[in-house]
Amino acid sequence: MPTLVVQIAVPSPLRRSFDYLPPRGGEAAQLVPGCRVRVPFGRGQTVGVVLVVASQSRIAQTRLKRVLEVLDTEPLLPEELLSLLDWASAYYHHPIGEVVAAALPAALRQGRVPRARAVTAAPPATGLLTETPPTLHPPQAEAVQAVAAASGFQAFLLEGVTGSGKTEVYLRLIERVIAAGKQALVLVPEIALTPQLMERFTQRFSVPVALLHSGLSEGERLHAWRAARSGQAPIVIGTRSAVFTPLAHPGLIVVDEEHDLSFKQQDGFRYHARDVAIMRAQRAAVPVLLGSATPSLESLYNVRAGRYRHLLLPERAGRATAPRITVLDMRSTPAEGRVSRPLLVQMAATLKRSEQILVFLNRRGYAPTLICNACHWVATCERCDTRMVLSQRAQRLTCHHCGARRAADVVCPAPACGSTALYALGHGTERVEETLARHFPEAAVARMDRDTTRAKGALHALIEDVHAGRSQILVGTQMLAKGHHFPKVTLVGILDADQGLYGVDFRAPERMAQLIVQVMGRAGRGDASGEVVIQTHHPEHPLLHLLLARGYGAFAEAALAERAEASLPPYSALALLRAEAVDAHAPQAFLEAARAIAEEAGVAGVQLLGPVSAPMERRAGRTRAQLLLQAPRRATLHRLLERCLPHWEGLKLARRVRWSLDVDPMEMA
Repeated sequence: MPTLVVQIAVPSPLRRSFDYLPPRGGEAAQLVPGCRVRVPFGRGQTVGVVLVVASQSRIAQTRLKRVLEVLDTEPLLPEELLSLLDWASAYYHHPIGEVVAAALPAALRQGRVPRARAVTAAPPATGLLTETPPTLHPPQAEAVQAVAAASGFQAFLLEGVTGSGKTEVYLRLIERVIAAGKQALVLVPEIALTPQLMERFTQRFSVPVALLHSGLSEGERLHAWRAARSGQAPIVIGTRSAVFTPLAHPGLIVVDEEHDLSFKQQDGFRYHARDVAIMRAQRAAVPVLLGSATPSLESLYNVRAGRYRHLLLPERAGRATAPRITVLDMRSTPAEGRVSRPLLVQMAATLKRSEQILVFLNRRGYAPTLICNACHWVATCERCDTRMVLSQRAQRLTCHHCGARRAADVVCPAPACGSTALYALGHGTERVEETLARHFPEAAVARMDRDTTRAKGALHALIEDVHAGRSQILVGTQMLAKGHHFPKVTLVGILDADQGLYGVDFRAPERMAQLIVQVMGRAGRGDASGEVVIQTHHPEHPLLHLLLARGYGAFAEAALAERAEASLPPYSALALLRAEAVDAHAPQAFLEAARAIAEEAGVAGVQLLGPVSAPMERRAGRTRAQLLLQAPRRATLHRLLERCLPHWEGLKLARRVRWSLDVDPMEMA
């Protein structure tokens, strides 16, 4: 009888699984894929997950070590999820051990906590709903019917203007899923959205809801993970990493705000949760619903290609109507600081009606620059090629790239200067808050950005103040655009609509358009009509003009045409090879060697661009460079990467740099 060999995913940067012999004794029968085991690794021990039980190994049996302990009597990760993790490892070219580890809570990765026994989900005996749902308008009803009629896997794109009732569509579909004894997984882009969505779901359903995000304690996350895996929680809501949560009875996957950049992991295992969700739905044979008021160009392209079915919600739900838009050319409009006089006049009228105001500026801090009026010295980060942002209230300078902080200068540190004539140049949300508080002393002004919401519970308290009417003016960054529902807000002011129009990243205009539309959508979501004032220095810019005159759909059509002309995604596939090091010359040297290997690989059709310095060449004390690989077809690009990766890893230069591969990069910085 041949000796069994166990292939195990071990958390390691090495891009392969590891072979072990079964443990001595009677535990060998428990070795099934998806179970955790404790194994010797290097000079110590670690916890891995069984992938395959085979009859032979690539390594001589005499060199194989034995599994020390089997930690589970049945698989923690089901076959469907193991298959997904294997695909993700291959597609993103990331070590399988680290990919599998990403699917487990920290306590389980460490082998400390036993798994819970699976149970069958069922509707509660007291009834499924705790409130009477509103009447659906026809487009909502059609969307619900289309997804409910899906047999097995099918991908849907639900495009609905802000306030059109996308969440109600999710709720109706989830109601059907739970009634059938199955589970729904709902992905949201950021932690900020999970409490309000959780509240909406718990108000509607009398079933357990599991919440998964990085802000939870280790124990809270483990409890929610076990409730999802066992089936005790029919509804699972989570951020990016929740896409890997095991479900006992999967029935539906929803990706809310599918366009959001937060679904892309930007370091380590660089997966895109939206794309992984689609592959997971396919493997689980369930429908997947992508929702957005401003769909990504990739998703719209997939609609064109027939891969997704397009569902439209063209009007706001209830009595809410689209807001009226006013565009102000700031080249000829008087302003106080960053706020135009016409906007201030409209704000005063809005406050007089006891309505609320939202003011958007996607730049936090007091000012982006501290400068000396005498010698023109500028406060810059010592570790990054960027200026430090001034926080006036804390009298502190902060680098928003590496996190470096120091006290704000009161005397110019430049040699032979020593002037005290330092001044803040530019405006951030803190300075706008100060301006508005001075102009409207009787109104309560609140600020929503990373600086004010960092403490636990701060964001929830801020949102509660807005809903309760304790804050009349809300100033903030892109956090304001993330699906918040403020029914008393009737006026939205966008202070700088130009950010992104001329960015180095080809995706910058798309993000600019999505952000503007999402922020505009916060106005007039209740009974009162809404108004939007957009301040710009470039009202004649063709993409901005098209967006404001004809809407996001027309903008997206034009943007897709530009992408097609330039052979940019979604009309091509990209991978970005990045390298960084303290040694300023090492990244370029490594990438030059990597390019030479790629050229010798013999895969036609892949264009190699670079290596070049990163847009921010020095960050956190390291010099950065990158090599872009572009191909008209994904299969061609992946064939090249498969051939090159073993050789890139074997380069001596690879030991002198920190390098990474980003497949389908969403940021080029």
